[in-house]
Amino acid sequence: MNQNEVFERVGSAVLSNAFAGYNACIFAYGQTGSGKSYTMMGTAENPGIIPRLCSSIFQKISDLSSDSLAFKVEVSYLEIYNEKVRDLLDPKK
Repeated sequence: MNQNEVFERVGSAVLSNAFAGYNACIFAYGQTGSGKSYTMMGTAENPGIIPRLCSSIFQKISDLSSDSLAFKVEVSYLEIYNEKVRDLLDPKK
């Protein structure tokens, strides 16, 4: 399965549900070296689910933009490793 197929199977549903007012969580689980980071982040040439979702979210917001609509986007990006939780958006925490 390639990055585009992962996005189509997982990301598109998350995107639709987010614009329907639901919260979402994508959880990557597996042993070290199994491809979690690659699936989530990808590469510059082959982006993973996170950059694809971000692009899609902000493109859809731009497409739907009007004076009567307001959007709020919140994200968390966490790592659990050796029973420790780390905030990947604020590494000092």
